[in-house]
Amino acid sequence: MSKKLIIGGDTAFAQIAYEYFTHDSDYEVVAFTVDPEYLKQDSLFGLPVVPFDQLEQKFNPAEHHFFAALTYTGLNRARTRMYLEAKGRGYAPASYISSRAFVWRNVKLGEHCFIFEDNTVQPFVELGDNVILWSGNHIGHHSKVGNHCFISSHVVVSGFCNIGENCFLGVNCTLVNNIDLGADTLVGAGALVAKTIPEDQIVKPTVSEFLPSARRYFKVSSFTR
Repeated sequence: MSKKLIIGGDTAFAQIAYEYFTHDSDYEVVAFTVDPEYLKQDSLFGLPVVPFDQLEQKFNPAEHHFFAALTYTGLNRARTRMYLEAKGRGYAPASYISSRAFVWRNVKLGEHCFIFEDNTVQPFVELGDNVILWSGNHIGHHSKVGNHCFISSHVVVSGFCNIGENCFLGVNCTLVNNIDLGADTLVGAGALVAKTIPEDQIVKPTVSEFLPSARRYFKVSSFTR
């Protein structure tokens, strides 16, 4: 029997989540919901779009699961707020793991996670609550990803890394072995992180003006926001 699911949001991620939950899970999407100030349409894919503050009037929390399909706005705060509020109101958090992802048997997976296709999650990895792994990432053995993180596409997290809460890792970035990434850190696309980074930093790729032919290399640059 399929489990009834409400998706938070109605933009691109919500539409993608609808496809995956509908065609690659045992959930049945029955509605979308958005905060009242963002309500711009009454239906999506033939399903109702309901104001978030009125959700219980139409959908009993005891009979429905919930997934907040929001991205990394405010270092994941928007998604975190909706997920925790829905949970507090009695909706069971849903997770999705693609049938085309490789997740080893002893991975510890928190609630309200979304793992896209072509992810490799190796043995002894721990993923916290509310973690998004977009497509094509490598999460190395014995690494830990904290709550409320967003890892975009083709990211390499090597072994024994520890990623703090509320982090964002941009496309094609790399973390070498045995480093920590502090909470609230944003790693830019293509950056190589080769040392431990304290919390609340921006890590971005830079170009060396000393290399011939403008050949690119990457180093860590940290800026407190």
